[in-house]
Amino acid sequence: MSNSQMTMTLAQAVREGRRFWGSEDGVALWQAQRACLGPLCESRFGAHSLQLGMASRLTDMCPIHHAMSWAPTRALAQDDATLVCDPSALPLPDESLDLVLVHHLLEVMPDAHHLVREAARVTRDDGMLVMMGWNPFGADVLGHLSPASRRRWPCKGHWRRSGRLREWLAFVDFEIDRVDYCGFRLPGGHIHNRGLETLGRRYNLPFGGCYLIVAQRKQIPVRPVRTLLRRDTITSNSWLGPAALHRDERTGRAQAHDDRIAEVD
Repeated sequence: MSNSQMTMTLAQAVREGRRFWGSEDGVALWQAQRACLGPLCESRFGAHSLQLGMASRLTDMCPIHHAMSWAPTRALAQDDATLVCDPSALPLPDESLDLVLVHHLLEVMPDAHHLVREAARVTRDDGMLVMMGWNPFGADVLGHLSPASRRRWPCKGHWRRSGRLREWLAFVDFEIDRVDYCGFRLPGGHIHNRGLETLGRRYNLPFGGCYLIVAQRKQIPVRPVRTLLRRDTITSNSWLGPAALHRDERTGRAQAHDDRIAEVD
């Protein structure tokens, strides 16, 4: 797929996505996701963050100074802090962001693993990578399986299991720290049941409409380097360094003392 075709595809997906996130169900789900994400972001400090997706910014409670959004074209940019680019080729330095949020964009990306790779590349060693997606085992799965529904947002696109994303993250040296679920509702119901949402969040039931994956870069443990000595060097004085000189001096003085005693005798 050429860059212009990808830009047009993503622009259409963003327009459809924004219509959904502006609807009653979309706003209710956005609020549920924000409540799920809030405890993770409230204590997250840093200089820069980026949200890749179609909805309004979810990390507004985060104390990170410079929060950026994303759009595929300038016409779809909503503010000055918007990064206009191909999300699979972010124009940012390596390890430059303290928080990266990929929000329901993997489902509509032609090469979603490229997006995961780029999101991981720009995340700092001590940063946090968060991915939100539709849960294939949630209450919305029945609607997603319908051929007619799969052509409409939000059922449009390819829903991926958290296990699949774990494999992609492992390939870029990231590991999943936790998986949370939100957007609980009965099949065909609305996301307004606060009691069901509270129950599902409390026990983290894997039946929510969407999942939240928190990943961090793998930390390689530092092991002390041990110097291996050959057996034939142990008998020599070369490996002792200055200690060998002191030992030779002590040996010489002891030998001279023994010689003087022998002469007196």
